[in-house]
Amino acid sequence: MNLALRPLLIAVLCLAWLLPGLIAHDPWKPDEAYTFGAVYEILQGGGWIVPQIAGEPFLDKPPLFYLSAAASAWLMSPILPLHDGARLIAGLWIGLALLFSAWASRELHGERRGLIAVLLLLGSLGLVVRGHQLIVDVAALAGFAMAYYGAALALRRTIPGGFWLGTACGLVFMTQGVPEAVMIVVIAALLPLLSARWRTPQYAAALGVALAAALPWLAIWPALLYRHDPAMFGAWFTAENLARFFGTRDMLAGLAYYLRTLPWYAFPVWPLALWALWRARRMGQLGAPGVVLPALGFIITLLMLGSAAEQRELYALPMLVPLALLAVPGIDPLRRGAANGWYWFSVMAFTFFIFIGWFYWSALELGMPAKLHNHLHTIRPGYDFGFHWLPFVLGLAYSAAWFVLLARLPRNAERPLIIWVGGITAAWALLATLFIGWVDTTKSYRSVIADMQRAMPQQYRCVASRELGETQRAMLHYFAGIRTRRADAAQAAGCDLLLAQGVPLDELVITPEWNKIWEGHRPGDKDERLRLYQRQIHQRPLPQQP
Repeated sequence: MNLALRPLLIAVLCLAWLLPGLIAHDPWKPDEAYTFGAVYEILQGGGWIVPQIAGEPFLDKPPLFYLSAAASAWLMSPILPLHDGARLIAGLWIGLALLFSAWASRELHGERRGLIAVLLLLGSLGLVVRGHQLIVDVAALAGFAMAYYGAALALRRTIPGGFWLGTACGLVFMTQGVPEAVMIVVIAALLPLLSARWRTPQYAAALGVALAAALPWLAIWPALLYRHDPAMFGAWFTAENLARFFGTRDMLAGLAYYLRTLPWYAFPVWPLALWALWRARRMGQLGAPGVVLPALGFIITLLMLGSAAEQRELYALPMLVPLALLAVPGIDPLRRGAANGWYWFSVMAFTFFIFIGWFYWSALELGMPAKLHNHLHTIRPGYDFGFHWLPFVLGLAYSAAWFVLLARLPRNAERPLIIWVGGITAAWALLATLFIGWVDTTKSYRSVIADMQRAMPQQYRCVASRELGETQRAMLHYFAGIRTRRADAAQAAGCDLLLAQGVPLDELVITPEWNKIWEGHRPGDKDERLRLYQRQIHQRPLPQQP
């Protein structure tokens, strides 16, 4: 039985992979917290033209993702907390990324190979955690997948291919910014230089359609921002676009960072991609569309990310799509020894992980063994342990499904890949159901902000801040309704409370008029400290930064 005969199995795997981790925890530091801060400001009635966090402009990214997350939070608000409702949009964007990747794979490799690209993406280690977070990058991933589909479809259908290519460029622009949209433009422009398949009047016409489809995305919001505040528009275009990709960082160092990251981040996709490339070279098919498009996309994305001023594993997400498209032809002809080795490694590794997961759950929630129980609560102090029925039942269901999959899946070329994805899904689901509360204890700011509120005086004018990050400001606004004022701003001159962020052994040098009334940190956090000061003499200004 081939993969084309069981789309229902793949659909179930997709849902089983997508759903765990989308709800039942607070916004996590750092990326989720400040992203939700911008979403929460929209829900509180703030404008969308200029994204804000706790009342201050936050032009890190254009507003499309924040708007979609705010809409999701509003729709789900009767039954879910706002942050959980907002995070559900990540599942929708990842679902779109999987859908367009499948369509791109069908165009490049044939009708029955669309679902293989989906499985390869689901099996990528780098997507497991990031694909369940409230971050703008999940929407951009959908845009990149759409771009590959549009470029592939343009070979066969000019207008739809151009439409999806232009829409993808606009979507990536409205979620990430100019440099990421330029990646798509460069890929689309270079295709005719590398392959005669794209060197046709039909593809030229598709590029014209793409331009028309992209223009509304590229023009409307920037025009509104410029009309709102030309200086703010200039700051956004310079600092959040040009500076990000034309910084002082050494390009070789950037490339080395991603080349070190990809071996685990894109595993097991990259070995399959290399195997598929080797076979294509051996068979004289390096010029085929299924090789040219994803290979060019991967190289351009890698070079541009390597030249950026900052490197993070999160930014490598767009490279997963072209690698998966490259790897699709490597599944069917995988040699029997390699396929069997991969299959049995997956069976043993994930079965072991499931048993270990239940062993740790027993220690965490039931206190057996006691020594491990004490260790787990030492590294995550403040967690309220105890047996909970819903996580237990969900974890049991995923564990049982894993063993059913092992017993019922027939032998075929795709079996190792399906077992790998099933193991990833079961392992992630156990982590996201049995241990989500334990992880949330140290990732959330809820407890430390509640502790600070208990130490605050009942009456105060306002709270000034010193070195307080966007993450902390966003969560202070969400959990406590407090919008701080930066200490160096004129509006903070009359504030009688000052909240400073620092490290444990480096406390703020402050004048005697300020008395420290509280100090705290997230449970288990050894690096960050929040300190609250109260002014004793209200007439004097805030101390200047030394």
